[in-house]
Amino acid sequence: MSQAEVRDAVPERTLPRRNPLWTLALFRSELGIVFRRWRTVALLGVLAVVPVLIGIAVKIETSDGGTVGESERGDGLAFLSQVTNNGIFLVFASLAAVLPVFLPMAISVVSGDSIAGEASGGTLRYLLVAPAGRNRLLLAKFTAVLAFCLAATLVVATTALAVGAILFPVGDVTLISGTPVSFAEALGRAVAVAGVVTLSLVGLAAVGLFISTLSGSGIAAMAATVGLLISVQIVDAIPQLHVVHPYLFTHYWLSFADLLRDPVHWDEVVKNLGLQGAYLAVFGSAAWARFTSRDITA
Repeated sequence: MSQAEVRDAVPERTLPRRNPLWTLALFRSELGIVFRRWRTVALLGVLAVVPVLIGIAVKIETSDGGTVGESERGDGLAFLSQVTNNGIFLVFASLAAVLPVFLPMAISVVSGDSIAGEASGGTLRYLLVAPAGRNRLLLAKFTAVLAFCLAATLVVATTALAVGAILFPVGDVTLISGTPVSFAEALGRAVAVAGVVTLSLVGLAAVGLFISTLSGSGIAAMAATVGLLISVQIVDAIPQLHVVHPYLFTHYWLSFADLLRDPVHWDEVVKNLGLQGAYLAVFGSAAWARFTSRDITA
């Protein structure tokens, strides 16, 4: 007899009610699983090292009174020229450095392994025996991935802020538009930048979750997500394909720089957040459709 037939055969009043505390425990459990893994700790450790290396490199190069070379000031690393003037710019330079490669690859690993890792380990079927159900389990998995996105961004930002304060002077900040602001306001903008960077990774997280529902191998899902990320980055770098660039989830990642202008330029920031929301809606729905209809055998 199927589970649906059993449910129909039992009076409604005798069916166990789902305990909200169980749902909360499920979310806590998923967060614990993600952040207790040595792989996650290693990924966060690598991300924390990047601001340290950038700060030391800038300090060494400018120790004799020199400035950061022009070749190092293009694209996302334009903030490097300001680091020696104010250590808070190390936050922006570090986020710009990790956002194209290191940070999204870490997200790809965690999101790609979210469902497929449980399947390859043989634990997914046992998780579904619990009263949370597939919908709540999928939501808990995605919430844990988003929590990692936030944690990874904050690790980079806080490490960069600490290193910048140690190696360089801090104080009133001159924005990239030339407007001076207080350090407190600049710190608030740094928090806003970290929030935008975190939200910029939502689309990739949704794509990784969807890919994870398609595979029974965690390694395969992680590799596919990373491969897709690299492919999208390559397409975004080819000028001849400019027609599709605005639809790629990576295209507006560096739009957070517009938060450091006065007044703030919201156009690309809004486009970025809207695009991430669209990817979340499409691939989140696809992940839900796949996971709720999937025959779980492991």
